[in-house]
Amino acid sequence: MLTTPQYFSTAAEDEYFFVEGCHILEYLNDPADSECSIARARVEPGVQTRLHSLIDTTERYLIQSGSGIATIAGETKRLAAGDVVVIPADCPQQIRNDGEDDLVFLAICTPRFVPECYRDLEDS
Repeated sequence: MLTTPQYFSTAAEDEYFFVEGCHILEYLNDPADSECSIARARVEPGVQTRLHSLIDTTERYLIQSGSGIATIAGETKRLAAGDVVVIPADCPQQIRNDGEDDLVFLAICTPRFVPECYRDLEDS
């Protein structure tokens, strides 16, 4: 449990490519604050992330720019800037950028995202 304010800074060069198929820039992912993590995800034009779920972790996408098609639990929905989607824990999900610009969104996870909660649902 946090008892004092915490401040974090993130630099663009901290972005990394995640096996899911998108670029991640973590704004907040600290064991001292295990209740939540916040990352920026960036999906390049024409790219679809791998079908996956997050074990015991609820995820929220807040679309910042671009557009795409999310498939959550088999239901397909078009998303654009300003949209929010809440993805229940253990729910199959993927998102496809069908636009010409990067699809950029915040991924807010509760509890915080750890690599061990990522479950790939596709055959390699």
